[in-house]
Amino acid sequence: MTLTMKAALAAALFSVGASGALAETVMRCSHQLPPAHHIAKVVDRWAAEVEKLSEGELDVQVFGADSLVGARDNIVATAKGDIECAFSLNFQWGKTLPMMNVTVAPFAFGDIEIWKKWPNSEAAAYLEEKLLQKGVKNVVWMFQTNSSVFTTKGEPLTKPEDFQGLKFRGITPPFDAAIAALGATPTAMPGSEVYQALATGVIDGAVTDVAAAVSRKYYEVQDAFTVVPVLSAYLHGYLNPAFYDGLSDKSKAALKEAGLKASGWAIEASTEAGAAGPDQLKEKGVKVHIATPEENAAFEAVMRPAFDKAFGAEDPDSAKLLELLGKM
Repeated sequence: MTLTMKAALAAALFSVGASGALAETVMRCSHQLPPAHHIAKVVDRWAAEVEKLSEGELDVQVFGADSLVGARDNIVATAKGDIECAFSLNFQWGKTLPMMNVTVAPFAFGDIEIWKKWPNSEAAAYLEEKLLQKGVKNVVWMFQTNSSVFTTKGEPLTKPEDFQGLKFRGITPPFDAAIAALGATPTAMPGSEVYQALATGVIDGAVTDVAAAVSRKYYEVQDAFTVVPVLSAYLHGYLNPAFYDGLSDKSKAALKEAGLKASGWAIEASTEAGAAGPDQLKEKGVKVHIATPEENAAFEAVMRPAFDKAFGAEDPDSAKLLELLGKM
C-alpha cells in the first residue's frame, strides 16, 4: 500500500485500540503559501493547537506551497472529500461565491478593528452559512493583510496614468475591473504563479500584500514597489462537511477554540509583517515608495467606482453582507 493510500485510509476510518479509546484521525490540510510566509507559520501553529486541544484525536498534517493540491483545486478537492481540509485566500472563490471578495474593495477595509471583531461577527456567520452551501465547513479565519504593494520594473507606480498599457496581475473580476479602469490589462492568477509570470514577462506588474512580496521574493524580478492600502485579504480554513460531521465533540470543540486563537495570531503576525515589509524590501536594494494620502485618493477615485459596479452586478446577495459589515 502506498503512503498516499495509507493516509487516505487513516483519514477515513476510526479504529479502536486495546484501551477502547479512539485512535487519532488524520486530517490533511492543503494550502498555497510558501513556508516563509507569516500566515503559513500561523497555519502550522493552528495545526499544533488543534492536535493539543483534541488530546491526540486529530493528527493535522499541513501541506503548504501547493505540495498536496494546487491552489486552484483546493476548494473542489475538499468539497469532494479527496482531502479533508484546505486553506484558500478569499479571492480564490471567484464566481463560485463572489461575496467572499468584498474585502478587496479598493481602500475600503483598512481598519484593523474590523478584523479583530470578525470571527464572532454576524458577517462571518453569514459567510460560513454560504460556504457550507457551497460544500465546505469553515473552521478558521486568518487576516492576512491590509497593506499591499503595486510592483513593476523601472519607477514606482504612483498615479493612475502609470498603469496605462501594463499587463498586470488580477485577482477577482471586480478588482480586475478596477485595474482595467487604471488602463492596465489584468490577468488573474494565484500568488504561487506570479513570480514566474513576472520573471518571464507574461505580466509587467503585480499586486500582493507587502509581506508576500518579501516571502515570495518578488524583489528578484521587480525593482519598484509602491505601498498602498488598496485591499484587504484573508486566508480561511475549511473542512469537508462529512469529515467534520464524523468527528467527536471533543475534536469539534478543539477546532473551534483553535480557530478563534489562530484568528488573533494571524492579526498579530500580519500587523508585524506588514510593518516590517517595506524596510525588508528596501534592504534588497529595490525602490520602495509609500503612497501619500493624495496618491491613494487618486487611485481610489478611479478604482472604487469600477469595482463597485462590477461587484454589485456580479452578486446581488452582497447587499446583505455589506449591511452586516456596516454593523461592525
